[in-house]
Amino acid sequence: MANLAEFLVESARRQPDRPALRLGSEVTTFAELDERSARAAALLRAEGIRVGDRVALMLPNVPEFVVLYYGVLRAGAVVVPVNPLLKTREVEYHLRDSGAGLLFAWHRTPGEDEQGAAAAGVRHRSVEPTAFAALLAGHEPLPEVSEPDDEDVAVLLYTSGTTGRPKGATLTHAGLRHNTEVNTVHVQRMTAKDVVVGCLPLFHIFGQICTMSVSVHAGASLVLIPRFDPGTVLEAIVRDGATVFEGVPTMYAALLQHPSQADVSTLRLCISGGASLPVEVLHGFERRFGCVVLEGFGMSETSPVVTFNHLDRPRKAGSIGTPIKDVEVRVVDDKGQDVATGEIGEMVVRGPNLMKGYWNRPEDTAAAIPDGWLRSGDLARQDEDGFLFIVDRKKDMIIRGGYNVYPREIEEVLHEHPAVALAAVVGVPDTHLGEEVAAAVVLRPEARATPDELRQFVKERVAAYKYPRVVWLADELPTGPTGKILKGRIRVPVR
Repeated sequence: MANLAEFLVESARRQPDRPALRLGSEVTTFAELDERSARAAALLRAEGIRVGDRVALMLPNVPEFVVLYYGVLRAGAVVVPVNPLLKTREVEYHLRDSGAGLLFAWHRTPGEDEQGAAAAGVRHRSVEPTAFAALLAGHEPLPEVSEPDDEDVAVLLYTSGTTGRPKGATLTHAGLRHNTEVNTVHVQRMTAKDVVVGCLPLFHIFGQICTMSVSVHAGASLVLIPRFDPGTVLEAIVRDGATVFEGVPTMYAALLQHPSQADVSTLRLCISGGASLPVEVLHGFERRFGCVVLEGFGMSETSPVVTFNHLDRPRKAGSIGTPIKDVEVRVVDDKGQDVATGEIGEMVVRGPNLMKGYWNRPEDTAAAIPDGWLRSGDLARQDEDGFLFIVDRKKDMIIRGGYNVYPREIEEVLHEHPAVALAAVVGVPDTHLGEEVAAAVVLRPEARATPDELRQFVKERVAAYKYPRVVWLADELPTGPTGKILKGRIRVPVR
C-alpha cells in the first residue's frame, strides 16, 4: 500500500455504508466518498493532469475538499493545499512556486483565487456543490489507484513563512502513511465507532492528517465544521455524539469560557497541538468537560506529529509527551551536541515522518536538515522520564539585560490569574536592556483587571528580571488559520 489514498479504498471496502463525512444534516458514506474521489481522479485526467503534477486546493472544511484531496492522490498527482483567506498576490506566489497546473477554489471566496490564478497563468475551477456534483457525474470513476514509490511526494504543504516567504515542505506518501497509522493506532486509539469533530482547517497539516486522514484510515466519521465557533462545536458534539475533539489552545480557551451547559459526555478524548496549551486551561477544561486532553507536538515538515502524551501511559501536564513510534528526538546546543537532562536546548528530529526537503530550495533544506536531523527551531528540555517540555520558540526568546526570558513561562503565570482568558508575551526594543518583556492580555467576559494588577501578579511569582514591565489589555489577539496566536502581528501600544 504505497498511495495514501488506499486508506479510503480499504475503509470503503470494509464498511461502505458507514458515514465518512457529516456537514450539518448532509452525510457522505465511505462508498460515496470513494466513488466521488475516483470520479475526481477521472476529471483530473480529462483536465490533462498527469502523475507528479501539482493541483492546488483552495477550499474550506467541506466534503468537496476531501473528495478532491483523495482524487488528486488517486491520479498520482500532488496536493497543494492553499488557505482560502489568502489574497491575490499570495495565491499567485503559491501557484507559481509550486508550479501548479490547476486550482480548485471554493465558489464563495471573494475573487482573490481567480485573480491569483490569472496572474500565475494557472487554470482555475470554481467549486460550487451542486455544479461540482454534476461535473463529477459526467466522468466514469477511474478504476485504478496510482502506485507511487514510497518517497514520491503526496502533498506540497507551504509553511507559515514566519522567517520569510512560505516554503513548500515536500511530504511523501510513506511519511504521511506512517504518521496516519501511528496516530490512529498508538495515539488516538481511533476505531470505526468514533465520531471526530473536524474544525481544524483541512488545508493545514494538523487537521489534514490528525483528523481527516486518521478518520478515513480508521473508518471513523468526520464532522466537518467550516469555521470554528465554540457554540457550533458544542452543538455538533451533542448532535452527532462526537467522541473525539481536536483543536489548538485558543479553541480550548474559547470552549472553556462558553456559557453553554451542553452535555458532552460522549467525548472520550481531546487532542491539543499547534502551540503550547497553558496548564490552567488544560486543567480547567478537563474539570468542566470531564474529558482527558492529550497534548502533542508536530510541524509541517514532520507530517506532522513528533511527540505525544499517550492514553496507556502516565502523562504530564505542560509536557508534549514522548516521541511517537519510530521517531527520534534529541535536545542539543548550538553545536549540535546533546545537552544534559533538564537543560534547555533546541529540539531536533529524525524519523520516517520527515519531509524530503523544501520544494526547489536545496540551501534551505541543507540548513534545516544538515545531518539527517531536522532543526525544529523550538527550545525544549527533557526530564529524567523522557518527557519533553517546550520552553519556547528559539526566535521568540527574549534577552533582557543579558538574561534569557522564555515567554511561555510568563504566559503560564498570567493564565493563573482568574481574569485572564488569553495572554501573549513578546519582546520590545529597549535602549538600556536590549529588550523589555511585554504582555498583551485578553480578559474573560465580565472579568475586570488592570495592567498594574496583572504586572504585580506576575512580579510576585517570578524573578525580578522576568516580569513584564509593559502590560496592556486587548480585545483580541491576532491568530492564524488554525487559531494559533501570531506574535509577529501583535502591535505594542506606544509607550
